[in-house]
Amino acid sequence: MSELPKTFDPAEIEKRWYAHWENTGQFRPDRPGAEPWTIVNPPPNVTGSLHIGHALDNTLQDILARHARLQGKDALWVVGTDHAGIATQMVVERQMAERQQKRTDYTREAFVAKVWEWKEESGGEITQQLRRLGCSMDWKNERFTMDEGFSKAVLKVFVDLHKEGLIYRDKRLVNWDSGLGTAISDLEVETREIKGSFWHLRYPLADGSGFIEVATTRPETMLADMAVAVNASDERYTHLVGKQIKLPITGRLIPIITDDHADPELGSGAVKITPGHDFNDFEVGKRAGIAAGAMLNMLDAKAQVVQVADGLIPDTFLGLTTAEARKAVVAQLKAEGFLIPHIDKDGVEHDAEPRTIQTPYGDRSGVVIEPWLTDQWYVDAATLAKPAIEAVRSGAIEIVPKTWEKTFFNWMENIQPWCVSRQLWWGHRIPAWFAEDGSIYVALTEAEAQAQAGAGVALTQDSDVLDTWFSSALWPFATMGWPDSSSPSPRSRGEGRGEGDAATSVPLDVPGQPLSPTLSPEGERETSRPPQLHGRYPNDVLISGFDILFFWDARMMMQGIHFMGDVPFKKLYLHGLVRAADGQKMSKSKGNVVNPLGLIDTYGADALRFFMAAMESQGRDIKMDEKRVEGYRNFATKLWNACRFAQANGIGASTTLDAPKATLAVNKWIIAETIACVQAVDLALADLRFDGAANAVYQFVWSRFCDWYLELIKPVLSDEEQLPKGAKVEGQADETRAVAGWVIDQILVLLHPFMPFITEELWHAMGPRENDLIVAKWPMADARSIDPQASADIDWLIRVVSDVRAAKNELGISPGTMLTAYVRDANETTQKRITVFYTALRRLARLQDSYVQAPPSGAALQIVIDEATFVIPLEGVIDLDAERARLTKGIEAAAKERDALAGRLGNPSFVERAKPEAVEKARADHAEKAAEAERLSAALARLG
Repeated sequence: MSELPKTFDPAEIEKRWYAHWENTGQFRPDRPGAEPWTIVNPPPNVTGSLHIGHALDNTLQDILARHARLQGKDALWVVGTDHAGIATQMVVERQMAERQQKRTDYTREAFVAKVWEWKEESGGEITQQLRRLGCSMDWKNERFTMDEGFSKAVLKVFVDLHKEGLIYRDKRLVNWDSGLGTAISDLEVETREIKGSFWHLRYPLADGSGFIEVATTRPETMLADMAVAVNASDERYTHLVGKQIKLPITGRLIPIITDDHADPELGSGAVKITPGHDFNDFEVGKRAGIAAGAMLNMLDAKAQVVQVADGLIPDTFLGLTTAEARKAVVAQLKAEGFLIPHIDKDGVEHDAEPRTIQTPYGDRSGVVIEPWLTDQWYVDAATLAKPAIEAVRSGAIEIVPKTWEKTFFNWMENIQPWCVSRQLWWGHRIPAWFAEDGSIYVALTEAEAQAQAGAGVALTQDSDVLDTWFSSALWPFATMGWPDSSSPSPRSRGEGRGEGDAATSVPLDVPGQPLSPTLSPEGERETSRPPQLHGRYPNDVLISGFDILFFWDARMMMQGIHFMGDVPFKKLYLHGLVRAADGQKMSKSKGNVVNPLGLIDTYGADALRFFMAAMESQGRDIKMDEKRVEGYRNFATKLWNACRFAQANGIGASTTLDAPKATLAVNKWIIAETIACVQAVDLALADLRFDGAANAVYQFVWSRFCDWYLELIKPVLSDEEQLPKGAKVEGQADETRAVAGWVIDQILVLLHPFMPFITEELWHAMGPRENDLIVAKWPMADARSIDPQASADIDWLIRVVSDVRAAKNELGISPGTMLTAYVRDANETTQKRITVFYTALRRLARLQDSYVQAPPSGAALQIVIDEATFVIPLEGVIDLDAERARLTKGIEAAAKERDALAGRLGNPSFVERAKPEAVEKARADHAEKAAEAERLSAALARLG
């Protein structure tokens, strides 16, 4: 046993133990014959750094991984990073710009080589930060979405899907980032509220019989209008359907069509249709029979006006930006009498009606995102989504919390084609080659493509790369060595595993029929396929933020089921966001971002991890509260001091996994409490109730063990007095030391998944060990060790002491004041307990005597415990009149505030219109004042 220092220093402990775990291979799955358990991390961007969302996500994963190891499972936590096409290319191009260089100064190959250089030198900072958090990942086999083995899987998936007709090239609208010059995903689009305008325009009928009014927030796009839509049920326009409009400025003739997209209740009920520059209009255009190739595109890749196919845009508009074109279009429409002025409430005329417009911006470039018509590669997501939908419906994949299922089904059942091509140089280059005649050849290699095309056909490879979500969708199986029949392959460019980690041959299970869950004889759902890839597929669980449910989680389901014939994971746990203390979303612009590394520096990783777990309640966001983090640092300190107390009293490491034999009620009680804690933690973790597990062990350690058990056993250890009262029982101190040591061991194991660093330090400090705590054995909740009578007796003692202490506090009586207690209506059990725990009541409750007889008359404090009433005379102890007056005044003040808050909360106007955080605070304040009024009223009643 090594003596613990007085001060708990997290920084020193964390650095030392993490290096030990990693250097001794404790994170490697190496338990032959043990049940495999697998989880993969959502791969962070190689450019990224640890933010508070990462801290939550990875803490939850680490809790499950460490718990699985302690259960004896062969736990593998796959770690890796995503090549992050856009983000990484931007970083490198920004560095080039500082040297007055640009990407196009280099060949594609030379630029990609520079990105690899940056990656080797500067990428992956976040992996070091994950170590600081305590993540027990398999670093010896760290993966990267551009490593050699993974890239092979990506290309195979693309080629195979193309052969099956599930990947195709098409002309459709995409989110176009003109700053980056590429299509981007919805996740990379940031919607901002911008002060804009709503213009009302007159579109003249071609026959000269009148006008139709349309309204728009983007008048410049009228240069590419192809129709005006009205609702078929709108009788105002029935006579106009089928007629043509002669567009102002361009003179283009366009039809008036019917479509449900036009809402008679909105604006004029007539909508201008620009299918080449609006997602809704694109669908309207398709329904109207306009082929994508015939849709007019008035913008180039830099979002500048270009001539359209019919050549009708006047030359004066060509080359203008969208903002410039807007001004020019509005000015000409106004000059020619096609602009309908807006009259405000004061009767003042304006060109347009002011509106707040939801405007899409590129989250990295900061430019306005344009819907742009272009040729891209698409995945038939609707077809791939069907087996994934069935997997969730059948229970083959369980989504936790279940409330997310409705959102999942709604999105998946209405899923659109997935654009997977990006106009970048960094990434997996699309394995497609173009011939001059427009033919496209898709193959794993250029040689294979050439063989398809035939000799003499000149081929040029597609310059686009794949969306990073396409490659990360393969994460659960490509990281396991698929499609090769071996374990995960080393990363390229000198980043392989360490010595002694040669690949182990793993037979590849060739997929058969798509997943078809069946019912077992017991009626439970089960899949028809055994685990694959050395038992690592399917993964056991996936933990993810709800914000990437569709971008990553659902796509892993689609690709996993399609290529492996089985689900990628059995459970999907979706956690919320970590928000600022006031409930707002964190953002750099708001200045409310919290740096988890700063919290670790101040309070230690264990405190931050425990905060994350204790606050993670299924389906709810977490409000950042640094005071709570500080509180969990205090919790760690309390445990540290408890172990120092144990050391000072001869309590050391337990020599048994089973609970020691106990004769003392207090020892029987703590054994039962320990077993109850194990049961609570087991049930909570089984249901992925991280808050329930964390709070169960917290309450047990802080209250039951530290505050009560250690206090109750002090006399036994010091030999000053005995529990129960009476003659000394031989061996009580030894028994108590054995029980206390066993309980501490159970605590350290239970707490290890949440607070790995301090628990490992204390594990070794308490005595010699055969193994590190990280691979110790998880406690068994053996109910045979429970003595119900002993538990009831100690619970009674705790209630008496707690209520006496609380009553003293309410009445302003010093905790150390000795009082006399009379007990009324005590039955035989209570009388026996008073005798047995006489010395404990005197020491802990500061009751100098207890008489089971009628109390004297006069004012007294009354405490009811079960059937008995403890009557404690107060004459001469406090000023009773002053105390009654103080309590009455406090009750009135608390009740007044309580009722005012109740009235506020009962006002529908406040509840519906106030900010959610304001309503929540009012509810919390109401509950606090109601409890205070109730507590003070009880104190007044106790005065008798």
